[in-house]
Amino acid sequence: MAIWISRSITRIFNHSLQRACPLSLFHQRSSRPFSYFESTKGREQIECPHNYEKDNYHVEINLDENQVLDFPGGKIPFTSQMKFIPESSETRLACYRILDNNGYLIPGSVFEQVSKDLAVKMYRTMVTLQIMDSIFDEAKKQGRLSFYLTTVGEEVINIASAAALTPEDIVLPQYREPGVLLWRGFTLQEFANQLLGNKGDNGKGRQMPIHYGSNKLNYFTVSSTIATQLPQAVGVAYSLKMDKKEACVVTYFGDGTTSEGDFHAALNFAAVLEVPVIFLCRNNGWAISTPVAEQFRSDGIAIKGQGYGVRSIRVDGNDALAVYSAIRSARKMAIKEQRPILVEAMAYRVGDHASSDDSTKYRSMEEIEYRRRRSSVARFRKWIQKNGWWSDEDEFEFRGNIREQVLQAIQAAEEEEKPPLVDLFTDVYDQIPSNLQEQERYIRDAIKRRPKEYPSNIPL
Repeated sequence: MAIWISRSITRIFNHSLQRACPLSLFHQRSSRPFSYFESTKGREQIECPHNYEKDNYHVEINLDENQVLDFPGGKIPFTSQMKFIPESSETRLACYRILDNNGYLIPGSVFEQVSKDLAVKMYRTMVTLQIMDSIFDEAKKQGRLSFYLTTVGEEVINIASAAALTPEDIVLPQYREPGVLLWRGFTLQEFANQLLGNKGDNGKGRQMPIHYGSNKLNYFTVSSTIATQLPQAVGVAYSLKMDKKEACVVTYFGDGTTSEGDFHAALNFAAVLEVPVIFLCRNNGWAISTPVAEQFRSDGIAIKGQGYGVRSIRVDGNDALAVYSAIRSARKMAIKEQRPILVEAMAYRVGDHASSDDSTKYRSMEEIEYRRRRSSVARFRKWIQKNGWWSDEDEFEFRGNIREQVLQAIQAAEEEEKPPLVDLFTDVYDQIPSNLQEQERYIRDAIKRRPKEYPSNIPL
């Protein structure tokens, strides 16, 4: 008679049957591959020292198993004390930092060295991002754009993380990472073209503003839907692993994203599949209008990584050197060890969530101004000026030049014509299906009937 039983279940039986009989037909297997089920048929029968019937149900006890639970995934120690895991640690997870608020290096800091050229380029790009945000946001208020979203307070996360990557690394952004694209070479004109949806736009005017993308720069197109990019990033990272590429994937998201199921699924898949992906969370204190205290009861985001077996770190998102060093190290580990890394960058969102938001409805102006005065960009400027790499004259000249370039870019984008009507139906199917052909005919007939209602700058 064959008795089929799960090996894991037999471990549960061991303690309760120990007094009945210390011997059994179920033996410890150390050299054979693990099998969830096994048959006792044909096994040698062992005499039980007590007067129990040999019924194939007695279990052999290994004394070591009184100390640990041998379970799939690894041995777990036993304890006779009832102790629940606390809901949170009394001590919050430390935040990695290099520069203090005045731009001085903290004594004893461990960080990646940054050259003068790299540091100045990083700062110039931060300033460019600031000016770009200011002018485009003002254009939205003037009615020249339909939508915009700034990165005020989070510029350092954008630029310092981008500087730590290579062009071969693939980026799956949320919607507050234009600085990463700017660092990679996306021009001010390309930004303006996308915002205006003209024929120079990579998306051919079919995406709403700030939904940038660039195949050439390994930057996936922004998606409005929260958290969808996270499991996608795991899939992209898995493809890099299969192809043995010396590159990783970096996906960005905000603290509010961690309330979505995709965040948890992505971390679990990444850990189990052991893929080179960096999850970079911008914990900016607010998910649209919801503060982090109402988003979760855990100590932020980084601590969640441990629950999924993902190596994690919390970093000061206002400290360019800390962000750069953390992402640089995370990239090395992700590629060399083929593992996911979770980085929580702490940086308060100073600006509104988007141009459709008025953040003073859910937080005070005093709070906003308090955070604004601790600008992360200003801190990095203090550091490079202390090194003699930047001056007030450089600042004045550079800001003036960039402002002029951004104004020229948006003016040129406004004068450019829109993509042709046919582009509404291309790039999805190799052969345009009949239903889309019918829709195109319907639109063209409507234009013929009411030509004055059709925009004159869109070619037919």
